[in-house]
Amino acid sequence: MSVEITNEYGHVTISKEVISTVAGGAATECYGIVGMASKNQFRDGLSEILGKENFSRGVVVTNDEGDLTIDMYIIVSYGTKVSEVAHNVQNQVKYALKRMIGLNVKAVNIYIHGVRVTG
Repeated sequence: MSVEITNEYGHVTISKEVISTVAGGAATECYGIVGMASKNQFRDGLSEILGKENFSRGVVVTNDEGDLTIDMYIIVSYGTKVSEVAHNVQNQVKYALKRMIGLNVKAVNIYIHGVRVTG
């Protein structure tokens, strides 16, 4: 499944994997984020932090008649204010998708799957 954009220049099809990669990259740049977690933690392993090539396993993109909803599964750093980290990730992901791909995002839902001590 993909997102399709039509404008005066033609037709563009963007796969959900591309959207997931952009969203995951934007999220991991935020302060307080240790990494992305798999949405299927019991199947994929409880302690797994996803690498850049696997962001699509930690980000779910839903397209409902042009309204994009992003579900993100993240691991935060111990000692950070979880609500602030989640809010920053929501804003950063919306901004990155608008700037890089030109997509308006209806909602970014954050699911905290763990807290890690970094050091």
